[in-house]
Amino acid sequence: MAQATAVPGSAHSAVAKENKKAIQARNLRTGLLFTAPALIVLAIFVFYPAIKTFITSLTSDRINRAGKFVGFDNYVKLFQSADFWTDVKNTLVYAVAYAPIVVVVALAFALLLNRKDLKFVGFFRTCMFLPFVISLTVAAIAWQFILSPSLGLVPYWIQQLTGIAHVDLLGTRETAMAAIVFITVWKNFGYFMVIFLAGLQGISAELYEAASLDGASAWQKFRYITLPALRPTFNYVVIFGLIGSFQVFDQVFILTSGGPARATETIVYRIYTEAFGNGKLGYASALSYVLLIMTLIVGLIQLYTNNKHEKEEIA
Repeated sequence: MAQATAVPGSAHSAVAKENKKAIQARNLRTGLLFTAPALIVLAIFVFYPAIKTFITSLTSDRINRAGKFVGFDNYVKLFQSADFWTDVKNTLVYAVAYAPIVVVVALAFALLLNRKDLKFVGFFRTCMFLPFVISLTVAAIAWQFILSPSLGLVPYWIQQLTGIAHVDLLGTRETAMAAIVFITVWKNFGYFMVIFLAGLQGISAELYEAASLDGASAWQKFRYITLPALRPTFNYVVIFGLIGSFQVFDQVFILTSGGPARATETIVYRIYTEAFGNGKLGYASALSYVLLIMTLIVGLIQLYTNNKHEKEEIA
């Protein structure tokens, strides 16, 4: 009798499993159908170029002729090149200078423009964000005229204030990189400022009111309320600021062409000159993969540090 009642139960269980598998298969087909356009775009414009670039980096390909397989010779030549290490140093100097400055400037303006008692706040926010909307190429060309030693406003005012004539900020080794960092900060800080503004407006006003009742100063409110609440925003801004700093090209290409004396030549600019100037596609592809690895290392270090801080706060 027990056996007779067990058979229908097992049959019902088998039917339920088949229905569950059918539902999972249908959901999988539906998911693939909706993600297919994005996957196709990624395959064409990301995955295939990445694989093709890596294959090219293992060859002696040139623009004017097909190359042969050379293994990791391009990577060996790259690491043995003094120019490569100069490019790495310049890129790191730019990243170390640009990322902290743009974060501090963006946060400072976000705090200022988040004040309730500030008049014309919408106008000022628009003015701060406007440089980011302008094309980087157009902005670089405009700054090239502004910093021109013969026609620029900045050298003119330096001459009026200090008496030093024909100041060439972009043509001097000591000031060229600083000028590029300044221009890039001016161009991008508005974007990060808007992100910080969104984070600031997400902080409950009750926290500040409670802190005021406890007699907290403005610095204490910033230190113990604003900064902890903005940690996710900080993580986003720092990571994308660093990644963007490793990809600097347009302003270097337009303003200095890597000069003077390679003082502003970065890895991306070197990739461009090797590929389209010297025609060395294999060598340029190896450079691009080294840059990819450097960017991944920096990003992973930043993510590991952020996760470590979050775990410490939870503990």
